[in-house]
Amino acid sequence: MPILDLEFTTRDLARTRFAISPLWEVVAAVRVLKRPEGHPLYLPWSGPARERLTAAGLDWGLLADLVPELPRTIPVFVAPPPTTSVPDLRVELDALRATAPESVRAGLSGPRAPHSERVAALWADPVRGLAELADTVEAFWAVALAPLWPRLRALLEGDVLHRARTLARSGAQALLNDLGSQVGWEGETLSIGHRYARGGRRLGGQGLLLVPSAFVWPTVFSVTGPGWQPTLRYPPRGVATLWERREREPSRALAAVLGRTRALLLAELDEPASTGELARRTGVTPGGVSQHLGALREAGLLDAHRVGRQVLYVRTEAAEVLLRAAGS
Repeated sequence: MPILDLEFTTRDLARTRFAISPLWEVVAAVRVLKRPEGHPLYLPWSGPARERLTAAGLDWGLLADLVPELPRTIPVFVAPPPTTSVPDLRVELDALRATAPESVRAGLSGPRAPHSERVAALWADPVRGLAELADTVEAFWAVALAPLWPRLRALLEGDVLHRARTLARSGAQALLNDLGSQVGWEGETLSIGHRYARGGRRLGGQGLLLVPSAFVWPTVFSVTGPGWQPTLRYPPRGVATLWERREREPSRALAAVLGRTRALLLAELDEPASTGELARRTGVTPGGVSQHLGALREAGLLDAHRVGRQVLYVRTEAAEVLLRAAGS
């Protein structure tokens, strides 16, 4: 596989940041739905999602055409790099509708751009076509992703929190070396396995935008080019557990000290999670989970971090020692 080398300066490292993009999740999910047999990890979602889309009678043909199979590429204007860390889908759709016609036509030109009658109509009338596209994305989201979004968002924001802690503890090198098997950092260069691009690209002081994406596993997607912040979309930690139904039992020794529910909550926090996500996993009411989390935090076993609009809980070092000692 060709290698794309992104060359960093000190300014690029200083301006590297994270963001989450609901619009990109729609695009990546469409890619999965178009060929579900090629994405077995997502079958617990893709089958029911396709049934809901069919039942809703949604025509998402233009959206599907703009997310083509390889070797064609997804035009950047369909899901541009977000400008804020946690954008709302409506904000991203407003930006999509406002895309300049010349940017649309540039994205639909070239040998690897998608082609179809619907795409040709978008090229001919970008204003009307973008309005149709944005409405389709909004409807697709409501049917296929909105019911799952609290879990997806918790996973994505938990990954950002984990990597921020990695950066604080171990530095940028450790952070950039842990983004996937196709990505590696050496010297002042981030090397990315890429199907088509190769050679060196300078970031030019823009930094790198890192976007965790639930629907790209096991690969990564990169954006480089004039007018866009260089972006790397990568699979978050724990994505394989999204649709698992787990029945965890805490160690008896720990449950005897803390109580079964608090021991179970500690065991569930291998990854940062919100009160709602922990309630879903454990079957405890959100109010009960909140009360137990408060007690664990008061005892120094949990930290709470606000990420976007929600609070994520993580185990402290004291909790890790306690779990190891109890054999959990």
